Amino acid sequence: MKFDSDLDDGRPEGRASRTSGDAVDLQIGGGAPAFPSVAPEALLAAIIEGSDDAIVSKTLDGIVTSWNPGAERLFGYTASEMIGQSVRRLIPEERQMEEDAILRQIAAGRRVSSLHTTRLRKTGASVRVSVTVSPVRDEHGKIIGASKIARDVGALELARQQLAESERRFKMLADNMSQLAWIADSKGWIFWYNKRWFDYTGTTLSDMEGWGWKQVHHPDHVDRVVERIQRSWDSGEIWEDTFPLRGRDGRYRWFLSRARPIKDENGEIAYWFGTNTDVTEQRAQAESIETLLTEVNHRSKNMLTVIQSLARRSAPGNDDFLKRFVRRLEALAANQDLLVRRAWTRVEMHELVRAQLAFALDIAGTRIEYDGPEVDITSRAAETLGMALHELATNALKYGALSVDGGKVSIVWEDRDGRFQLTWRETGGPEVMPPTRTGFGTSVIRDIPVTALDATTSLNFSQGGASWFFECDSDTVIAH
Repeated sequence: MKFDSDLDDGRPEGRASRTSGDAVDLQIGGGAPAFPSVAPEALLAAIIEGSDDAIVSKTLDGIVTSWNPGAERLFGYTASEMIGQSVRRLIPEERQMEEDAILRQIAAGRRVSSLHTTRLRKTGASVRVSVTVSPVRDEHGKIIGASKIARDVGALELARQQLAESERRFKMLADNMSQLAWIADSKGWIFWYNKRWFDYTGTTLSDMEGWGWKQVHHPDHVDRVVERIQRSWDSGEIWEDTFPLRGRDGRYRWFLSRARPIKDENGEIAYWFGTNTDVTEQRAQAESIETLLTEVNHRSKNMLTVIQSLARRSAPGNDDFLKRFVRRLEALAANQDLLVRRAWTRVEMHELVRAQLAFALDIAGTRIEYDGPEVDITSRAAETLGMALHELATNALKYGALSVDGGKVSIVWEDRDGRFQLTWRETGGPEVMPPTRTGFGTSVIRDIPVTALDATTSLNFSQGGASWFFECDSDTVIAH
């Protein structure tokens, strides 16, 4: 390969400059050589020969005058195949004007730097390259040719394209999702919001960056929100809260907000990704439903009062019947109150026991003990078990353990191995005898749970006291 290493770039002392991606300057003339034991010409030739980049020199007409091994690897042509040939054989037809522009630049003494373009291999396949072309001058400073360095950037450009496509998709997703979204660093400093956030709040990133988001929070809620979210920043726990945010029109809307930590490969928190979901309409609907349920509950209680009045008029003198009938109506009313407070969805078991046994607890006090896990049960289970517990308490007060001073009642429930069990056990009361007849109360305790909840029940009257056992599939009772 022939390379005129004594050509300079017009600078004094015979210095020549070659550029390969990163600029590399070699002192060919005066001054101390970089490697004292190696001739400058040999050193320059070794660098060119060993470079992975294609390093080519050409005349101002585009005729190749040198061709290093890097060029052979990149384009597939040997030096003998290219030296003396036009460099245009490497250029696609539609890019021939590109070479014209390059040669004009070189002739004018200007360098062409990092031009990303397409060239052809010997096989005809395209290759993406980054090209740098510099003028080559003789000892008088006259431009006599050009040196060209080409680097394969196909993989790099593919990676850039993939990154750009990934960013485009992320932006498309983030800016068109229904929620407001944001990203914070590991300490909770928010540095990115999606378009929805800015569209809703009417703010800019400079307004909101860091803790700037506090200015769009309602003053009655912001301190609570800051305290709770800081607790998550410190602990790494998932954050969830509901609060109002001010829109660009000055009005507040309610948002359900969540943030989840994003961890790196070492398991350390790198970022937090958060969303705010507008739940204003859902809250309004829930409030309307609650108002409606309260009204229905009020009217049903009025109806129960009417029924009580009718019962008293229909069965005058039957005080025992009326008392039991009124108690059962009160049990139904207590259940309704619980279910209305829970939007008719679920009731916590301890709360159910306290509500249904309130009348008995007022009389027996600590002689009634209850224990079990805190579990929410379905509205259907609450109605069935509530009536059964009320009936058992009524019988205990009238005939069983709670009818004497030393008697006690123990209520225990558990959820184990997919089965929900509840046990009512009386001790210390008078000797009990099985009833000689069965009525509505027995049906409430023994038969209705079987029909309503597909349960197994047993009602026993032993010498030590009455006991009742209830068991059914947990999925039938437990609210999920």
